[in-house]
Amino acid sequence: MLQSNDLSRSFTVLNQDSTLIVVIEMSQSSWLVAGMVPGVERQPLKKLKPDEDQLMKLMNRWRYEALRAGHAIERMVVAYEAGRDGFWLARWLRERGVEAYVIHPSSIAVSREHRRAKTDRLDTELLMRAFLGWLRGERRHCSMAAIPTIEEEDAKRPNREHEKLVGDRTRIVNRMKSTLSRFGIRGFKPTLRKADEKLGELRTGEGTLLPENTRAELRRDMTRLRVVREQLKEIEQQRLRKLEAAAPAKKGPHAMVHLIARVIGIGIETADMLVNEILSRHLRDSKAVARYAGLTGSPDESGKRRREKGLARAGNARVRRGMIQLAWRFLRFQKDSVLAQWFCARATDGRSGTRKTMIVALARKLLIALWRMATTGEIPEGVILRPLRPAA
Repeated sequence: MLQSNDLSRSFTVLNQDSTLIVVIEMSQSSWLVAGMVPGVERQPLKKLKPDEDQLMKLMNRWRYEALRAGHAIERMVVAYEAGRDGFWLARWLRERGVEAYVIHPSSIAVSREHRRAKTDRLDTELLMRAFLGWLRGERRHCSMAAIPTIEEEDAKRPNREHEKLVGDRTRIVNRMKSTLSRFGIRGFKPTLRKADEKLGELRTGEGTLLPENTRAELRRDMTRLRVVREQLKEIEQQRLRKLEAAAPAKKGPHAMVHLIARVIGIGIETADMLVNEILSRHLRDSKAVARYAGLTGSPDESGKRRREKGLARAGNARVRRGMIQLAWRFLRFQKDSVLAQWFCARATDGRSGTRKTMIVALARKLLIALWRMATTGEIPEGVILRPLRPAA
């Protein structure tokens, strides 16, 4: 049975006599295109500049070669590994009637030889072998990434930019504090509104004013900090305006953000990140949700050996970091919930090792509960929600 977003294998019957199969090994400077052309014994290989029009011309030429060999092409399929170029090429090809797929690089099995040969030509052979198995409907050959729309990709940008700007703000503040500490100045807060004015009055531990170059450097850092804070404020205000404008909607990402943000302990920033990064994706079940977040284990079992190597960390790092932070916050704001009581019952020994292990398990359970809440409206047992705002 075809399940939602089940991209582990193809469900379309493969007829190799009427299907042109193409794989691309992409780099910044060139594309190496390999094809499997019906009726042609050789497997053509062509190096192109990164140009989608040239790629389309090459595929049409191979299609004509198959037609001359007595094989009419009814289906063209293209695959390449996910990487720097993202998904734009797959969308561009699909608009022109070509089936395009993006392969998870980590899902392709490679040789475990210590010094294996690795060239673009060998990589295309490996891609072709894995892609053929996937097209035949066989499991474990490779996995495909879901291709988002431009709107879905664009919706992730504010949250990701916000995360980067928060990191920039922290780095600037830490750099300023370390500069001041070298002169014996502690307790000065660069984030205060009038910090720029007070900078000229600061005295070093030796009782002298700050040197001229150091003072100029700190003023430039304060200017950068001011710009970063203004940009953060702009992103947050713009997000709130969009959410308020989309408030009447009962479905869609904005409605999910409103619903998740009603949980006490979850703010708009966290809700927006979770919805755009994972909850709005059409994942097939709770196992796929936990796996996409990288919150599943990596067991090592062979013969009598049984051990756990820790988190797989193969999923979305933003979701994983956010969920572990949220799990600690959840324990504080939702003490009476069933999930919080489950955690407390298993961490009664008070050891830090037990708590660290169980907080990951809580993060996984909480993510699945939020996914069910966003998709089906099922409220986690014992979770307290903020009251609905009255309609304006």
